[in-house]
Amino acid sequence: MSVDKRMGLVAGYGAFPLQLAKNLKDAGFYLHVVAIREEACASIENIADSCTWLHVGQIASLIKSMQQHDIKQLIFAGKVQKLHLFRNFRPDLLTAKILLQAKDKTDDALMLGIVDALAKKSVFVRSQIEYAGEMLAGEGHLFGPKPNKQMLKDMAFGFPQAKAIAGLDIGQTIVLKDEAVLAVEAIEGTDEAIRRGGLLGVKHCTVVKVAKPKQDPRFDVPAMGVGTLETMAASGCTAIGIEAGQTLLIEAEQLAVVAKQLGICIMGITQV
Repeated sequence: MSVDKRMGLVAGYGAFPLQLAKNLKDAGFYLHVVAIREEACASIENIADSCTWLHVGQIASLIKSMQQHDIKQLIFAGKVQKLHLFRNFRPDLLTAKILLQAKDKTDDALMLGIVDALAKKSVFVRSQIEYAGEMLAGEGHLFGPKPNKQMLKDMAFGFPQAKAIAGLDIGQTIVLKDEAVLAVEAIEGTDEAIRRGGLLGVKHCTVVKVAKPKQDPRFDVPAMGVGTLETMAASGCTAIGIEAGQTLLIEAEQLAVVAKQLGICIMGITQV
């Protein structure tokens, strides 16, 4: 088996790692998965050719696992809560070194440190969207009811606002109502930001989720799944605009069904 048909996958939370793993297997790769404890779904073992479970902060063990399985390239997939950095965090020596050398604790700074450490051991990180296929969102009305004029106004107003926040590496999601920003995502994550915004807006709020202005496709590509829609419905949010061509739709067929059931409009948007 040629080396270029062996792929590593670091699996975090959600359905994206499962879907990407299936895509990689369909593409003919031998797939070795490093699954993150407390994040990854156990069923990923049923897709992978081999699987190792590690805690957040075990970068040296990640490298060792890839070397043991002769893996020279890998993809990161799925969310890993940054809150792990602040509770029950037990980094190995390599991870501690990466943290000390990082210019700050933003997602990009930490991930670039990890990417560099892997590259020094001849393990190279590839784009998350390279094998995403039809998971990437298109432009225009995607699922659910069609948008009304206020939803479109909020999305147009919110897109540059969200881009500005994303450019500061604070978060990639905002919640709006009547062209006023109610909540901005930070370390708590998308769902909690939606809950806060919905609490303030009561009902008929709009969510906007974007990629960073200089998005590195190797990590932190925005994604949305059914869980986001359920959180929106419980929080009084009735529309979401996601950046077209930059956002991953997780289990798109199920998204379409749930968006219709919950009455949530999903739009693929770009900067006007």
